[in-house]
Amino acid sequence: MSLPVITKRFATLRGAMRLAVSYGEVSLGLSGQRKPEPGEVRRLVFVCHGNICRSAYAHVLAKRAGANAASFGLSTATGNPAHPPVVKLAARRGINMTAHRSIDIDDFAAQPGDLLLAMETRHLRKLAAEPSVAHLPRMLLGSFATPPVPHLHDPYDENEAYLPMCLTRIERAVAALVRSYPTASS
Repeated sequence: MSLPVITKRFATLRGAMRLAVSYGEVSLGLSGQRKPEPGEVRRLVFVCHGNICRSAYAHVLAKRAGANAASFGLSTATGNPAHPPVVKLAARRGINMTAHRSIDIDDFAAQPGDLLLAMETRHLRKLAAEPSVAHLPRMLLGSFATPPVPHLHDPYDENEAYLPMCLTRIERAVAALVRSYPTASS
């Protein structure tokens, strides 16, 4: 696979390798997923590292689709705006992200019926170790994409050729997710 193809589809060689490892973790049951009882899901909660790219975009899409949704970051500061390249591409796709502000996990208030949706298996492991949310069901957002993609690599400060692919994967996953959990409708 050539470098431009890797850059467009996976951001970096590291992104492609993390995706390959994630496929193995999922197939071996090592991903840390904890599936919910479908009728108990009341809110879709998107999780990534900084809550300014992937989880922010998924949150806005889910709200737009009529879902009760939230998002937070595992290592961020509360109040940061969405990443400008994401805001710009989202706007071209008809999605307004200018009002989004990041929320750090320490400022997030979990609710009964939350389903945590992480972008990477390492996020699932961090969620499982965090006392405030460890009891909640958690899955990989990319597992709802077509085709399923268990690792949605972070586009932050990566080559912008990858950003459209990342956002398209998130769009597909959120659309399927909202259909899968109608009890999360607002």
